[in-house]
Parts: sequence; structure tokens; C-alpha cells
Amino acid sequence: MADDAEAEDSSAESEERDAEADPVELGVELLSKLEHPELTVAEAVDRIETVTTHPATTREILDEAELRGVIDREDGIVRPTGGGYVSFESEIVTKEGEFSCRRCGASISTGYFLKLDAGEHGAFGPECIRKVTGRD
Repeated sequence: MADDAEAEDSSAESEERDAEADPVELGVELLSKLEHPELTVAEAVDRIETVTTHPATTREILDEAELRGVIDREDGIVRPTGGGYVSFESEIVTKEGEFSCRRCGASISTGYFLKLDAGEHGAFGPECIRKVTGRD
């Protein structure tokens, strides 16, 4: 029973941290960590939708990322400029509990969380964390 309480606490704490993080800052930092040399705007929005599904906030994230020089946008293509990436050893945290993947919505018992300066972002399943970070 204690494990169930810890899992609920873990899930609740993660949702609280996500709620505290500024979605624009989180989205811009997420875009700065993309490993693909280029993505379509739709593929970039797929990543941003793990932060927000609000269209105005999504636009603000893309605009702010471009303004800060994190991405270049041209003809429906997004190119990350910083060459940043996520280190799976130091920037991904694994937690056990009851989570819903922020990308696909699947129920997962092992959540993968990105440790970003703007805040912790997750939970993701094993395939979705790779997709969000650009490893797949």
C-alpha cells in the first residue's frame, strides 16, 4: 500500500511541477534540445503539444524560439540552431508510479521525465521520450 501512495504522490508532484513551469520557457527549451537537423512545423508542434495544446501558446513558443535564435523557420521547416541534445544519463529521470504519457496518453508505470532548466517535463513512455527528444 505504501508503494501505491508513493506512486500517487510521485504522479501528483510531477503534475504540480509541470503546472508551475512557464509553458513558453519549457517549449523553447524543448525545441533547443531537438536532435533532428530539421523538422516540419507539424513535427515541431507534435513536440510542443507535450507542453501545451493551446494554439496561441504554441505560436508564442515557436515565435519566441525563433526570436531567441533557437530555431530557424522557413517554408514550413523548422531547423534547430543550437546543436543541443538531451543526455539520457543526466537529463532524463525515470520514476515508477501511475502516469499518463504526455505525448500519446497511454497509461505507463515507468515515466521518463526531461530535466530542463525551465522545469521537469513528463511523464513519457519509452518510445515517446525518444520521439520527443529526436532520437527516433
